[in-house]
Amino acid sequence: MRQDEAQGAGTIFADFVAGTLWADVAAHNHEAKRSILNFFATALGSAYDPAVSAALRTLLPFSGAATSAVIGRPERLDALGASFVNAVSANLLDFDDTHLDTIIHPAAPVAAPVLALAQTRGFSGQAVLTAFILGVEVECRIGNAVSPGHYARGWHITSTCGVFGAAAACAKLLELPADQISNAIGIAASQSAGIVENLPSAAKNVSVGNAARNGLFAALLAAEGYSASPRAIEGPLGWARAMGDVPDTARLTGGLGRTWEITKNTYKPYPAGIVFHAVIDACFNLRAKLNQRIDDIASITVQGSALLLARGDRPVRNERDARVSIHHCAACALLLGAAGVTEFADATVFRPDIVSLRQKVRAALDASLPDGAARVIIQLTSGETLSEIVMEAKGSLADPLSDRDIEAKLRDCARLGGAGWDMDRIIDDVWRLDTLADVSGLMRAHG
Repeated sequence: MRQDEAQGAGTIFADFVAGTLWADVAAHNHEAKRSILNFFATALGSAYDPAVSAALRTLLPFSGAATSAVIGRPERLDALGASFVNAVSANLLDFDDTHLDTIIHPAAPVAAPVLALAQTRGFSGQAVLTAFILGVEVECRIGNAVSPGHYARGWHITSTCGVFGAAAACAKLLELPADQISNAIGIAASQSAGIVENLPSAAKNVSVGNAARNGLFAALLAAEGYSASPRAIEGPLGWARAMGDVPDTARLTGGLGRTWEITKNTYKPYPAGIVFHAVIDACFNLRAKLNQRIDDIASITVQGSALLLARGDRPVRNERDARVSIHHCAACALLLGAAGVTEFADATVFRPDIVSLRQKVRAALDASLPDGAARVIIQLTSGETLSEIVMEAKGSLADPLSDRDIEAKLRDCARLGGAGWDMDRIIDDVWRLDTLADVSGLMRAHG
């Protein structure tokens, strides 16, 4: 192998992943537990969603040994199938964790295969946490290196970068040597897919499920001797350029082990696209100022960045549209004073009063506002104007959810999702994950 090939990003990541020990990541284990707890919350909330049930019906007849749990349900699948389904359920509600620099949802594509594989092979909680933290690091660094152009071009970055995190994490869990970890990352590059155009449909979740399953598959293939280019990510004909971007190599591998992307992770208080959270918060504040004068609203103007408008200035035809709609987020926050799972379900989405208020909402570009910020202006029939701006939404790094908030989120999601699993046991097991000799008990938390 030539020296320039040996220094490919795949080699650098592989050496880092192979050489990192629990002691090197232990300082970040609490944030990893928060992310995994949030992963369980969102998966439990979607356990009986029609999309999850359809995926199960599709995969069950083809599953190998049923070693791995489907979160919130009694069925079991092989590790590849469980990785797919659990990543789908964790991503369905648009309620999963968010790495704000890239808008990657780190946990779904990484936690799903790591937990499925750990259950199959009986790995410890420390091994799971180490692998998870490393997987998040790899997926988010690759996302950093191609942002914002990659997402703007139409690639669904959670899916396209998540497969790398899944591959690296599963390769670490399998204790593969560095050369095989590099191969796993390269194999993942050939399986990366997912498009933004599909976000309002279940096809979005298919690509997130594939990221989880394909990352595990890449690690298993590497373990059996499959090889790949160490420059599969950044090479002249590699993943990044094929998907339209020259990667920023400093953001790709610079400072590995000194800075950690998991420290930048955030958790959503609302099951909607992250860029809409400031809209919701601003409308909550305006609702208090309105003092029940909802019927007096003549118009609502939501101002924000180009990203906010590109993602959310859309008609609402179903609950998926509602989760990525400026108009619905404003309407439910103003009219109902809430923006939980119920407020984005069909029963609420098609309420006549919600539909009527949505029609009064107009989106407008304000290029001076950063992504994640919003200004909402209400014009009353009397001519009075009310305005509210939110620069840092609840759940952001500036105003993060507490541990208790995430626990409450899990309880709410599990209750609304109809999962019969023992919520107290899940919460307890996740917080003490680093002490568990085998994570299988966590994955069998039936009530």
